[in-house]
Amino acid sequence: MLAILAITTPIFLLIGIGYVARWSGVMQREQVQGVGIFVLYCALPALVIRALNQQSLEAIFQPHYLVAYGLGSLVVLGAGLVLCLKLQRQPLNASAMQALGMAAANSGFVGYPVAAMVIGSPAAVLLALNMLIENLLVIPTALILAEMGNQHGSSVWKTVRQTALNLAKNPVLIGLTVGILIAVTGVAIPGPIEKVINMLADAAGPAALFVIGGSLFGLQVKGMMRDVGQIVIGKLLIHPLAILVAFLLIPDIEPIYFAGALLFAASPMISIYPLFGQRYGLGGVSATAMLVGTIASFFTISLIIWLMTLSGLITF
Repeated sequence: MLAILAITTPIFLLIGIGYVARWSGVMQREQVQGVGIFVLYCALPALVIRALNQQSLEAIFQPHYLVAYGLGSLVVLGAGLVLCLKLQRQPLNASAMQALGMAAANSGFVGYPVAAMVIGSPAAVLLALNMLIENLLVIPTALILAEMGNQHGSSVWKTVRQTALNLAKNPVLIGLTVGILIAVTGVAIPGPIEKVINMLADAAGPAALFVIGGSLFGLQVKGMMRDVGQIVIGKLLIHPLAILVAFLLIPDIEPIYFAGALLFAASPMISIYPLFGQRYGLGGVSATAMLVGTIASFFTISLIIWLMTLSGLITF
């Protein structure tokens, strides 16, 4: 257990440092957002490019992994929709946002740093694969459904077009495209540029955790316990469970990728979740869910790592 805490404690201490930096006034909200922009537009794309050029494309492209993780995430998204829309009779836009909180993990800012400490360099490959699933499948599906709950007809197609345009500008997906092109063409990256890529990639994990901590400052838990509770339970427990079942059903997935998928799925909801929630009238619930989910994930991630060590899936 001490070995597990040695992994999870530094991660959440870095989150705590970000929170204290905001609480103490050392950094303002805009400054923390600036660090977040650095992570999103510089560090994470560099991390993906490095990952894609450290191994062959055959080793990186894992169709069974993509199917299993995508299937598990879609099942959770669908279950969240059924729970909120059919059983609780909530509007479609609110239901889609709650389901998104359950099914889309914070792969870049929490999942990768945790997985990197547990499984090492394969975590960067899984980051690229998970970003594909989240940005091309889970998030667009939830946003289109939420827009359908707001308006009808042409606005839905406008949302589809806008989503496609936003995807084209996504810096992580741009980094993924650049990395694939370099790997396919066999172009050698010049030494100075490679060093810059490595330096940026090494900064991704710590800076991302700092941003999460700073972003949590000022969020308050008020009422809304039913909605917040089911989002957090769906994200931290149901999503990893669904991923576990999906990976057991689909063969030929390496154990280290299996372990990494569980760690990514056990991460709290995506960092921009409150922004999506605010757009569709769920700002308070989504922000509170991210706060509670991030704090609770210290315990659930530690539990999942412990269970994986008991099963022999990972060793220390």
